[in-house]
Amino acid sequence: MAVSKAKEAQKDIEKLREKIRHHEYLYYVQDEPEISDAGFDKLMNQLKKLEDEFPALRTADSPTQRVGGTPRAGFTTVAHKTPMMSLDNAFSFEELGEFDRRVRELTGREKVDYVVEHKFDGLSMSLQYEDGRLARAVTRGDGTMGEDVTPNAKTIRTIPLTIDAALLKKAGLPATFEVRGETIMTRKAFEALNESQEATGGKRFANARNAAAGAVRMLDPTITASRKLDFFAYYLLVDGKPPKKRHSESLEALGELRFKTSDDWEQCKGIEQVEKYITRWDTRRDKLPFEIDGIVVKVDEIGLQNEMGFTSKAPRWAIAYKYKAHQETTLVKEILVSVGRTGVLTPFAVFEPVQIGGVTVVKSTLHNLDEVRRLNIHAGDTVLVERAGEVIPHVLSVVKHGKEEVEFEMPDKCPVCGTRIHKDEEAVAYRCVNVTCPARMRESLLHFAGRHTMNIDGLGEKIVVQLLDKKIVKDYADLYHLDLDTLAGLDRMAVKSAQNLLNEIQASKKASLARLIYALGITYVGERTAQLLAEHFGSMDKLAKATLEDLQEVNEVGPKVAGGVAEFFSEPVNQKIVERLAAAGVNMKGVKRELKDTRFAGMTFVFTGTLSNRSREESEALVASHGGKAGGSVSKKTNYVVVGEDPGSKLDKAKTLGVEILNEAAFEKLLM
Repeated sequence: MAVSKAKEAQKDIEKLREKIRHHEYLYYVQDEPEISDAGFDKLMNQLKKLEDEFPALRTADSPTQRVGGTPRAGFTTVAHKTPMMSLDNAFSFEELGEFDRRVRELTGREKVDYVVEHKFDGLSMSLQYEDGRLARAVTRGDGTMGEDVTPNAKTIRTIPLTIDAALLKKAGLPATFEVRGETIMTRKAFEALNESQEATGGKRFANARNAAAGAVRMLDPTITASRKLDFFAYYLLVDGKPPKKRHSESLEALGELRFKTSDDWEQCKGIEQVEKYITRWDTRRDKLPFEIDGIVVKVDEIGLQNEMGFTSKAPRWAIAYKYKAHQETTLVKEILVSVGRTGVLTPFAVFEPVQIGGVTVVKSTLHNLDEVRRLNIHAGDTVLVERAGEVIPHVLSVVKHGKEEVEFEMPDKCPVCGTRIHKDEEAVAYRCVNVTCPARMRESLLHFAGRHTMNIDGLGEKIVVQLLDKKIVKDYADLYHLDLDTLAGLDRMAVKSAQNLLNEIQASKKASLARLIYALGITYVGERTAQLLAEHFGSMDKLAKATLEDLQEVNEVGPKVAGGVAEFFSEPVNQKIVERLAAAGVNMKGVKRELKDTRFAGMTFVFTGTLSNRSREESEALVASHGGKAGGSVSKKTNYVVVGEDPGSKLDKAKTLGVEILNEAAFEKLLM
């Protein structure tokens, strides 16, 4: 009976995996989703449930294994089968012409076919597939040796974990092969990351390339997953050699294998067509959803590539044409302030309109007050402005100061809603903490309705924009007073879909306290912190009344997070919104955790290193179920430090303070 049940489960698991891979491809590669996010989550949860029930059927290439495991102590270095060489650069059409001349002389051809592709501004990576499954992902490194970042690469949705045998057969490829490409961060993901950095007091990233490279090299793959990276494939190898007669055929094969490739590559007959392609994309590149800093030109015929060979550093058959950064000078008319989704006030310069790279530029962000002071910029100054592959231009320097150098100061009240401004000393940020501020509401409502918050499926961007534009909704609580006629009257909203949305809003009232806390958009409070706050205080009322000292008693909550929570509830407008949510029937209480016993009452455990029997989260939950508390750092108040493999500095601190140290076996003994 058990055998037949496992066989049935195997069939169901394979069907679910096939469906999920299909929808991942449509969503992340084709950008043409067929089902909602909630529908996708439902499929994934069904698969997780089956794999939990039958763990022997869980495989490394299952969609559920994209993010898994504990953070690693470091990366191992791996040798590339064939070197990942860099490219020589051309900065003008004269230099490009010289490249073409050398190609024709070496090949004896009057005219050569080239393939032209975008030069992605990211991190080069090699993906090695064995038996149709992703076996290893390695960074370029020094070209000869790179770092094994496989767990991180698995989190990137545009990297297939497995390739269907039928697709390989259709492409005429064996099951063991290598794909090379670029890991990038889109403009949208980059802006979202910087918003998140500002919201949590982190440092803004200077550019998308650095952010992507840093994300790939994170020791914790869950952090990589949160960065929303993309992978564009541009090179195919079998046994270290191109498997096709032309590079263009390899690009087509990569598309057939369901890798994401640039839609804009072209085959050019001669260098004149290459130049036209480069000129065309110089004016279009800023409209791409990702950064490019040039165009890669490759000889199309692999036979000719082999004939030409390599120098000690680069292939003779390829070159990168680098675009020039666009720069112009202009006058700063005034310096104003904008308010972002998280309430952070950002100064920006308003210019005399100036043409830079074919685009009229009228303003540029100045990021924060520190940057204003660093640039020593004032209204009336003449500045040098650059657009180098970015949609938003930035000020490079002040060329000439105006007659009156009046220092810019941040306002003490929000320029949009008039609420007093809070200064965050640690993050060098000025913030409006009024969650109902009109400047914040669009993104705040989308966050409130998200999958990990109140989970209101159907409340998307188009609906939110209409609700705000028509002044139907001004804050979170207004959502719970919507009626069928109002919703059905919105554009593209039929009665049935309006009723479905009302049902979702009604169901969200039962969301957990942790979800609600996270949904409110409190500064520095993420999903995990919200869970810890909900478990500790048990109700919104107790959380709202908590002092800074009370808040810092919560595991993993330090002065910065405690300050963000206290700041939020100190604003009368935020207190009112919470009261209105409660009056609308939204759940304000947590579910009290049932204790197995109280053997660990009053005790604090700190875990360090990798545990072999269970995850750290499971171990911490076990401590809590016996009345104890899991700490994030070691202090004199810590009772036990539980040590797994590759422990960190917490072990050293425990020894210094004389805290009792347990190995995993000793900890398990305490649980018996």
